[in-house]
Amino acid sequence: MTIPLVVGLDGSEASLAAVDWAAGEAVRHGAPLHLVHVTTGDRAASGLIGAATERVRQYAPTVPLSSEVLHADPATALVGEGRDAFALVLGSRGLGDLDAMLLGSVGLAVAARAECPVVVVRGAAEHRETRFGSVVVGVENGEGSGTAVAFAFREAQVRRCGLVVVHAWTAPLDAHATAQAPSWALEAHRRPPAQVLDDAVRGLTERYGDVQVTRRVIEGPARRELLDAASGADLLIVGAPRRHGHPGLQLGLISHAMLHHAPCPVAVVPRT
Repeated sequence: MTIPLVVGLDGSEASLAAVDWAAGEAVRHGAPLHLVHVTTGDRAASGLIGAATERVRQYAPTVPLSSEVLHADPATALVGEGRDAFALVLGSRGLGDLDAMLLGSVGLAVAARAECPVVVVRGAAEHRETRFGSVVVGVENGEGSGTAVAFAFREAQVRRCGLVVVHAWTAPLDAHATAQAPSWALEAHRRPPAQVLDDAVRGLTERYGDVQVTRRVIEGPARRELLDAASGADLLIVGAPRRHGHPGLQLGLISHAMLHHAPCPVAVVPRT
């Protein structure tokens, strides 16, 4: 692979954790790694780049490595870097954020606008170091999941781990329905939940025959079910459909919730 993984640096511990995660990802995919520090001021960046470079050299000495310092708006610059990247990798929060549980404003803006997958490295060490042997992907009843599911299969294959494909659905309170055959009148035109998941993995199970797939069709709120599945995962993947007539993505409430609260790294994959 010649296109790089791009890591955004800001000097925070979270961004250094993102460097470590990205180094492992570069090894798995045989991809080069590009470190980017974006600043709007005159603060020297040589020490930050040097520290990040040293971490990569210790963790992944054979990975091709480059670095760059840009003086620009951070979100705009990182989105630009993502136009020719395998993925953008960011820490879960930046310098100055008050709440360690929440994604910083730059990370959220990049995840909403980037043309490539954006990985926000969240969670404790056990979730960042591939200890669980599981990748989870969420499937929606719409346009946003197709590319994300393909990305998830590829991640599971290079990690030699299992893949959990989750589709959560809810029915109106007064409806009688099952995952195979919803019966409420206003929703009769929609695909049954089990079919939504089957359609999402069709063709990929054959292409990635060595990936063990677990299918979970669950009646319940998607936010709760994805967070529950992610509690035993090394990576959670969600899709984002493109806005019609507008640049960028439509992250939606579920993607926002995962980026802020997931217990493991989260990849937001735009629909192509």
